[in-house]
Amino acid sequence: MDRSGDAPRVAIIGRRDRRGRLLWSLPKGHLERGETAEDAAVREVEEETGIRGRVVATLGTIDYWFVAENRRIHKTVHHYLLEASGGELSDEDIEVDEVAWVPLDEVRGRLAYAGERRLAATAVDLLADSA
Repeated sequence: MDRSGDAPRVAIIGRRDRRGRLLWSLPKGHLERGETAEDAAVREVEEETGIRGRVVATLGTIDYWFVAENRRIHKTVHHYLLEASGGELSDEDIEVDEVAWVPLDEVRGRLAYAGERRLAATAVDLLADSA
């Protein structure tokens, strides 16, 4: 999240699905050896968006299943609210097709997945409480 302008903005990523549709989502990834979930969130956001950030709050966890290489895979993703501290928005990560800054009050309408829309609502509430 970036609060440097008039309204808070969220950096989101777009990836193409198997049908070629661009689906917008929150940056996410995997834990590397010795990393905490918070460390991984900071690293993955920077890798996928080019934006460095610092964790300011926990947003929640999403569990889901997907199929890859004919195997069912269970994934648990811990999400955090990060405040931008540097970097420049970039889609250089090979796993990302596009990146965008989206006003916080519009991000729920852009996100493809219901669980992430709920997390965005949590972020809105947290920021309203801290204002």
